[in-house]
Amino acid sequence: MVLAPEEWEAVRLSLAVALRSVAFGLPPAVLAAWLLARGRFPGRALLDALVHLPLVMPPVVVGWLLLVTFGLRGPVGSLLDAWFGVRLVFTTAGASLATAVMSFPLIVRAVRLSLDAVDPGLEAAARTLGAGSLDRFATVTLPLIAPGILSGAITAFAAGLGEFGAVITFASNIPGETQTLPLAIYAATQTPGGEATAARLAAVSLALAVAGLLLADLAGRRLAVALGRPLR
Repeated sequence: MVLAPEEWEAVRLSLAVALRSVAFGLPPAVLAAWLLARGRFPGRALLDALVHLPLVMPPVVVGWLLLVTFGLRGPVGSLLDAWFGVRLVFTTAGASLATAVMSFPLIVRAVRLSLDAVDPGLEAAARTLGAGSLDRFATVTLPLIAPGILSGAITAFAAGLGEFGAVITFASNIPGETQTLPLAIYAATQTPGGEATAARLAAVSLALAVAGLLLADLAGRRLAVALGRPLR
């Protein structure tokens, strides 16, 4: 089970990409969850469908859409390159973006479930005491949904460690740059005599996934107890 330096690099890159994807996707995911849970506006059903599209679309299609949009000739990618010199395609940042898009619905669903469980009477009481909307969200709603946010973030991080289709389509499989654990496993299976490498990396991937899921459940429970909420 001793990993070679290039295998450790794939593990390190996977952790970095997953962490950056959560940091990138968490704020808009919380906003989207709040809009879907509390908003009443035309197009709400369409927004709900768009948010959850990565769950039902093939990851390769998501990666292709990102390539079309954020590629050097895409409507967004060309502007980023011309105005800021930023290139996402075939880079670590691009791998993080693809992973963030695929794990985005997981965070939204976790936060939305937490929002649905919040007693509206608490927010109404804060409103009668003169608290504004931002004040109510920061002092009442946010602490109550914190377990959902934390669980969603950890689950998205664990899922991001295993993202393959969107990453290889948008960011390619470049060792040291975009070759995460799943891509390194795929490359090992395509190499003669690479079965041992694939087995080692698969074992590491499995261990990280199980640890992430257990940590998400434990962290959510601990935070719920700290906030004085009964466990279900």
